[in-house]
Amino acid sequence: MISFSDAPITFILLIANLLTSMYAFYGDPTLIDRWSFKPVAVLKGKEYHRVITGGFLHGSFGHLAFNMITLYFFGPWIEVFLGPVKFLIVYFGSEITAHLATLFFHKDNPSYAAVGASGAISGILFSFCLFEPFQKIYLLIFPVGIPAFLFAILYVVFSIFAMRQAGADRMAPGSNIAHEAHLGGAIGGLLLTVLVEPQAIQIFFSNF
Repeated sequence: MISFSDAPITFILLIANLLTSMYAFYGDPTLIDRWSFKPVAVLKGKEYHRVITGGFLHGSFGHLAFNMITLYFFGPWIEVFLGPVKFLIVYFGSEITAHLATLFFHKDNPSYAAVGASGAISGILFSFCLFEPFQKIYLLIFPVGIPAFLFAILYVVFSIFAMRQAGADRMAPGSNIAHEAHLGGAIGGLLLTVLVEPQAIQIFFSNF
């Protein structure tokens, strides 16, 4: 079991996501409107903070729980393996590439807004798969272990489905889900992991 002292950055991110999202749910719902990722606000209003702040808010408690559980299981491993600095590059770099994908598709939609750490976590999850593609992942709802690379694919598919079901619950009027962010974050996580740890490719192919 990895402790806080082993992976402090991951646990700080967990706490920050929980506190910020819960405050937006029950303390100040207007925070979602002010901090969510809005492509038009970023491009025309130069509100660049939304590229980061949008990743600390979530559309529903289920959305928050799903993302944080995934981060809890995979974040510490990547942080210990890469070190805190490289881990931060992969995490926030994946969030940025996720939002860039969203920006590309919704740059002309003034009502579009999105929240969630899914892009960053997709990057961490796919980073893990570079090192341990066949590591068995066990889920309570599916007790038979499945390979990490298959879990990563299912994560992207299921998270999109789950957030569609959540709809606009807790989100600002006109909000939407950045489906492209999952793929953008996943691709960003893969590329950034290889950038900060070139041996990742060799390690990946050595598993076959």
